Amino acid sequence: MKLKKVLASTLAAVTVLSSVALVNAEETITLTLWGAEEDQTLLGELAEEFKAAYPDVTFDIQIGVESESTAKDTILTDVEAAADVYAFASDQIYDLVNAGALIDLDEYAEALTMAGKTLDDVKAANVAGSIEAATVNGKLYAFPRAADNGYFLYYDSNVLSEEDVASWDSLLAAAEAAGKKVGMTLASGWYNASFFYGAGFTTGLNEDGTTTIDWNGTSADGYTGVDVVKGMLNIASSPAFMAIADGDISNQIAAGGLCAAVSGTWDAITAQEAFGDGYAATKLPTFTVGDTQVQQGSVAGYKFVGVNGYAENAGWAVLLADFITNEASQQKFFDQRESGPSNNNIIDSDAVKSNVAIAALAEQAEFGKTQTVGGKYWDPAQTFGELIAQGTLKADDDAGIQAALDTLVEGVTAPIE
Repeated sequence: MKLKKVLASTLAAVTVLSSVALVNAEETITLTLWGAEEDQTLLGELAEEFKAAYPDVTFDIQIGVESESTAKDTILTDVEAAADVYAFASDQIYDLVNAGALIDLDEYAEALTMAGKTLDDVKAANVAGSIEAATVNGKLYAFPRAADNGYFLYYDSNVLSEEDVASWDSLLAAAEAAGKKVGMTLASGWYNASFFYGAGFTTGLNEDGTTTIDWNGTSADGYTGVDVVKGMLNIASSPAFMAIADGDISNQIAAGGLCAAVSGTWDAITAQEAFGDGYAATKLPTFTVGDTQVQQGSVAGYKFVGVNGYAENAGWAVLLADFITNEASQQKFFDQRESGPSNNNIIDSDAVKSNVAIAALAEQAEFGKTQTVGGKYWDPAQTFGELIAQGTLKADDDAGIQAALDTLVEGVTAPIE
């Protein structure tokens, strides 16, 4: 099997990382690196700094665009052709590990001696939750890069008041009165789960990799899935609501037609530019379920950088992944991209504590859930979200909503082939 062959050869290379043969390598070390579109400039700067850290080695580092949110889907179409080093969202780690798309970093720990550190140093430098999320079956499979992989509400305080943004009902009414729109992605199981999590519904992962989901029943809080969907449909049907395609929120914020949007810290700069001196952020609103206001939940997670199991220069790939996630690099991600760090030292800084977007993320964290799901979850959840975004389901059709929920659950819980 090619994977075993690659691992064997790269493991052998790691054992001599401190030798003259590696440091004075005559051949060019070729590495590919994938990251989000908005991070391309910074990744280019970090790649140059990485090269400068090893002046005796010739590198060819090719940087490509791949969003953390879609990394798994792209990589799993052809793991061998994917980047050597790539960023991804923490909820994708199980599928990537199962596909051999991530190396076990414990097996490459010796590579870090070239950077003057150990794997324990990496673990100690980052918040415990990020290390736990990057660990599968007791093995570390990725370097934490950010602890901000969640979402909240950006808004223009020149258009909306704090009272307006407290609930979806008042938010949409105020936006409509101002001739503006409120944007959110619904055709994504990462975003649309927020309504169900808020109402007490759950998802989970079985030992065999299948997913558990209870959205077609009644939650522990006493709400029915049908009533949650009705609440979502009432939001989506508002003339002031804009259903935004996954990955297109930044563009829509920048376009200027929105007065509020559900997104994360990666859109902080875009939101600041769009809203100007009205730039503000807060937790997600409440939404109506039956005759009750329910706090919208969210998915709380991390951003990781991992090394492909098929990377031919795996030792150097580990060093690159470590470099772009170390304290200095995380500081630059915060300074330039307002990315919420996972590094303990940076988290404790006054600059982070006073940041508008990160403060909103912290406010929403009380209502965030760790989303643990298998690979069968994503497509049915996306399709279900599309039904809501497109208005295919109707709020007065209980039977139709229940049927759609049953179809969703059937698809999500399907056995792995």
